[in-house]
Amino acid sequence: MPNIKSAKKRMELGRKWEARNRVSRSKLRTAIKRVRNADDPETAQELLTRATSLLDRAGRRRLYHPNKVARIKSQLHRHVNELKGD
Repeated sequence: MPNIKSAKKRMELGRKWEARNRVSRSKLRTAIKRVRNADDPETAQELLTRATSLLDRAGRRRLYHPNKVARIKSQLHRHVNELKGD
């Protein structure tokens, strides 16, 4: 347990950001699952747009490493293109 005031403040802020990051990661994982479970190409394309937006935001905020974000986006695009029959 910290004794210094600034260390206590950092712990509080850390908890706050941890909770915020948890929510963001959960939304992102749900969006990715929805794209992967989509059956028709039109729905998958709409869901892909939403997931891509969330992934880009996560990469900018360093919630995930930018290279991981790029890899996931690539996998999702490949999946949607397979549904379309390209």
